[in-house]
This record gives sequence, structure tokens and C-alpha cells, in this order.
Amino acid sequence: MRNKVYICQGMAIVILILFLCNLFYGTVSIPASAVMDILLGKEVESSSWTNIILQSRLPQAITALFAGAALAVSGLLLQTLFQNPLAGPSILGISSGANLGVAIVMLYAGGIAGINLSSILAAFAGALVVLLIILYFSSKVRSNVLVLIIGMMVGYLASSGISILNAFASSESIRSYVLWGLGSFSTVSSRQIPLYSSTILAGLIASILLIKPLNLLLLGEHYASNLGINIKRTRILILIVTGFLTAIVTAFCGPVSFIGLAVPHVARLVLGTANQQLLVPATLLSGAAVALFCNLLTILPFGNSLLPLNAVTPLLGAPIIIYVILNRRNNPCFN
Repeated sequence: MRNKVYICQGMAIVILILFLCNLFYGTVSIPASAVMDILLGKEVESSSWTNIILQSRLPQAITALFAGAALAVSGLLLQTLFQNPLAGPSILGISSGANLGVAIVMLYAGGIAGINLSSILAAFAGALVVLLIILYFSSKVRSNVLVLIIGMMVGYLASSGISILNAFASSESIRSYVLWGLGSFSTVSSRQIPLYSSTILAGLIASILLIKPLNLLLLGEHYASNLGINIKRTRILILIVTGFLTAIVTAFCGPVSFIGLAVPHVARLVLGTANQQLLVPATLLSGAAVALFCNLLTILPFGNSLLPLNAVTPLLGAPIIIYVILNRRNNPCFN
């Protein structure tokens, strides 16, 4: 137990190091001493450096930290609820609903160039509609598998709507939508950071409060029900929390892939336990660290351009999922 606590403390130190790396390293070379002076509120020789650190790199690092934690915890909750190692934030169609909301704004309602308040609100509204549909059906059916299938079908319907909108959109509108779909942690401005971080923090606190029922669900629904857990209410609460966190991240950052699917398995492999009391905070920390690391990988070392976020996350996530599938007998989600 003590060793696992030390592991979580080590993860927190790694997050701090990666966070600082995100501030010191970027497409524009800024001396480390100047970065420290800017963070301490001192004057530096170039005002543009101050803008880069405070208006770009710092908000981007904060965005990555909270997004990674939110997606990773969402993936853990869904994998525990459905007892399926391939369950992730996008599997219920919530990300597809956000995609459809942005597609309606960018492809149909004038083709807005870039990410702004309208596209963020549209993404959140689309994700919220899908979440309400999933919650409605979850109150009508008892099987978690059926809820999972219904979520996937709703996602397919949303994807079909996006394809129809693409068929009638202009090339400029399609380009703006595709860029949003590549994912990015740089779309949250410094003014939006308080709203973004506080809403995600609320969702993370709610997920921590679900630790006890999550542990009981690992023993089986029948056993958990005998111990006084309301299975139906617990399922709805988990769907609300995961849907809310996924909607916020997708609305602001686009559909970020693989973090929610792969990171919970990383936490399981590191800790070697399925105890949610340890796994939830470890997954939260691991998600933050992986997102910060992925954000660093988007910066090309020999140029002034950036790689799309969703071009980097599969490089880490896909090998992990393959490893988990090949070693499924040792994974509690398969049992």
C-alpha cells in the first residue's frame, strides 16, 4: 500500500516536470531565465516572450493537464461500469454528438473559420443532447451491454449527419472542421481557463466520490446490489460524470483520441491493482502526465510547425491497447 502511495507521489513529480517543460519548450526559443522571470512577474527584454508564455504556453499546459485527467478518469469509470477494457469516452457517442454540433456551426451555419465561442457552445450542446439520449435509454434498460450498444448506434447516427453536412459544405468550411477534429490543447484562451478548469475540477471531484460504488461493481452487480448499491442510479451517475467531462474536453479541445482508452490501463499496469481507491487518483495523475507529454510531442524539434494532437496520441495509445488485448487474461476488465 505504501509503495503505491509513493508511485502516486512520483507521478505528481513527473507532472510538475512535464508542466515546466511545456512552459520552457516551444516553437519559439526563449531563454530559461527569461521564462522564470516572466513567471515571477518580472520584466524581460522582449514583450512578445511574455505574451507567448502567459497567453499561449501556460494556458495550453493547464488545458492539457485538466483534459488528460478528465479523459483518463472518464475511461476508467466506463471500463469499470461496462467491465470492458475497450470502453472509452468516445464509445457512448458523446464525442460524436460534439462533432455534430461543431459540424452544424462550421459546415451549415456559415462556416466559421477557427475555434470560437459559437463552436464551443455547439460542441457542448451536441454532446449534451447525446448524453440525455443515453440517460433516457439507460433508465429503460437494465443491461449495461445494451446501453453500450445504444450509445454506439447514436454515435453512428451523429457521424452520418456529419457526412451529410460535408456533402453540401464549402471546401473552406470543411477545412476548418477537419482542423478542429484533429484536436488541440491550444484552443483555450487565458480568459476561458477559469471556466474550463473549474468545470472539469467539479467533474473530477464527482468521480472521486464514486470510488466506493465502483469498487463494489468490480465484484459483480448482484453482489453490489446485495450490499445496498442502487445499480440503476449508480450507472446513471457514472454516465452523467463521464458525459459531462467528455463534453467539456471535446467542446474546448476537439475529439482527443486514445487518452481515455489507454491511460487507465497504464495506471493498472503501474499499480498492479484494481482497487479504485488507488486507481482513480493514479489514473487522474497518469492522464495529466500523458496529455502534457503528448502536447510536448506535437512540437517539431527542427521547425516552427506543430503536429496535430491526434497524430501523436495514437503513437502512445495504440501499442498499449494491443498489449492489453494480448494479455487480456491478466486484465480484471476481461474477467
